[in-house]
Amino acid sequence: MATRRTDDGFMNILGLSFDYHDAAAALLSNGRIIAAVHEERFSRKKNDSGFPGQAVACCLEKAGLTAADLDWVVHYERPALKFDRVLRTAMTQPRHAFGRLRETAVDWLRDGKFEVRERICRSLGVARERVVFAEHHRAHAAAAFFCSPFEEAAVVTIDGVGEFATASIAHGRGRDIRPLMSVRYPHSLGLFYSAFTAYLGFEVNEGEYKVMGMASYGTPRLGREMLELFDLRPDGGFRLRQELFDFRWPEDMPFTQRLIDWLGPPRSPESPFRPIGDDADPDVRRSRHYADVAASVQFCTEEVILHMVRHAMERCGCRQVCLAGGVALNSVANGRIQRELGCDLFVQPAAGDAGSALGAALLQWHATPGHPRTPPLTTAHLGAEFGEADILAAIEEAFLIPARIFDTTEELYDGVAERLAEGSVIGWFQGRAEWGPRALGARSILADPRRIDMKTIVNEKIKFREPFRPFAPSVLAERATEYFELDPGGGPSSPERFMLSVCRVRPDKAAEVPAITHVDGTARVHLVERAANPAYYDLIAAFAARTGTPMLLNTSFNLRGEPIVNAPANAIRTFQWSGMDALVMGRCLLEKGEAL
Repeated sequence: MATRRTDDGFMNILGLSFDYHDAAAALLSNGRIIAAVHEERFSRKKNDSGFPGQAVACCLEKAGLTAADLDWVVHYERPALKFDRVLRTAMTQPRHAFGRLRETAVDWLRDGKFEVRERICRSLGVARERVVFAEHHRAHAAAAFFCSPFEEAAVVTIDGVGEFATASIAHGRGRDIRPLMSVRYPHSLGLFYSAFTAYLGFEVNEGEYKVMGMASYGTPRLGREMLELFDLRPDGGFRLRQELFDFRWPEDMPFTQRLIDWLGPPRSPESPFRPIGDDADPDVRRSRHYADVAASVQFCTEEVILHMVRHAMERCGCRQVCLAGGVALNSVANGRIQRELGCDLFVQPAAGDAGSALGAALLQWHATPGHPRTPPLTTAHLGAEFGEADILAAIEEAFLIPARIFDTTEELYDGVAERLAEGSVIGWFQGRAEWGPRALGARSILADPRRIDMKTIVNEKIKFREPFRPFAPSVLAERATEYFELDPGGGPSSPERFMLSVCRVRPDKAAEVPAITHVDGTARVHLVERAANPAYYDLIAAFAARTGTPMLLNTSFNLRGEPIVNAPANAIRTFQWSGMDALVMGRCLLEKGEAL
């Protein structure tokens, strides 16, 4: 628990991100991360962009503080610079500039985006002089480097756009991050990927990971042509030809008629995706075309990322690399970075804008002379936590009766392992919620990875989502190399500990774990160590003792279009509305056959 501020240099810093997407709050006390929380988990609004009041309250409660104890509140970007970019963008289209600019200004006035400092002061009751701003990509860089285990590293950030920058390279050393290069709007790898996300029928800033899943079903036959849209610069940067894209107004489609003339009509949202079948079937032909587009976009994106990281390593003269920005969540690219560049890699678990709330706070901490470097981030379990009383109260309020309250954790793990081995799909709700978009054994839906039918069961009957979406394996770290082609020795901050890298499933093991083996023979592995999550580790170990397979199928505890569950009431509602067989919260087990 944090202590109140004193005159001996102790400092409490709250970082905030809001007003675009992924609103969040993060709290540092004396350089230690006390809590980091997404607002969507409380509001239940996916990618909530509003002021993160509930996330702030959670952080302060976890620390035992009030807003009066805060020394600094740091916002993750500079709103005036962002509006300057919007203004300059409008001026590039004189015929439409006045109308567009008026619409944008009205929106900014209505939403209070010109008054960020005032809104923070009103909401938290802090003095104006305690509210400061960080640059967007510097906050990304800080979230990556200062959370890493590296004393020195090449720091690469890539996203859609911040104020003006869309990507950057910096050199991190000790308590300092020195900028080396930035790419400026409209040349953006993140917006390039998002344009094709929209073209393929998915929602921008939400469906990019679906493009990754779809890509595995195609061949990158257009990849080289797409790569020619980029001018890869000797300094590690790039420029993107703009004739196929229109990034200026987010409410419009981010691509032009020229892209349609090249690739054909965009895929209709929710249209069938059946890339496997008879060539004579028009649905199959269309699905294969879109799969090839997705594969080509993924290939091109990986090549640009590798270009940036390779040059960053050369410029910084080191093999340690830190990544942040939304594009850093591209786990397929992260796997290639590790394999092909031979670097030690750290990826911020909340690499998108939510993570910049933490980065903004870290920047402020390290800007003060004499402050020590923050310790490495070794866990993503930084969110809300609920005790047994909260769980039992939620069960009672829902008019349910727990099928069983286990006397010991050993009985709990053995009982859950038995049900999983018999084919049950189970919601698993334990401890503090995860920071970032990955479920890491605190808010997870679990199943038997040995059953091939679990892909269909969990996608269609539990998650209500597209059937081509893959699932991740959570595997005991010491046995991972038996099943996957990876190096498990990356330490407690490696990408595999946060489910942020894709590797190949060993060919002789794919038949044993078909439910977590993607169509291309890969998996996004989550290495589980007892020190990081003892309850989850012991559950997997109990399943391994019963079946011989040291892993579980793991997916996030949510229904399609909803945030990951946060509180017991969210878990109960999701359990009731889905095809899950059982729900475990703490030591309590609910089973539909008995309790509902």
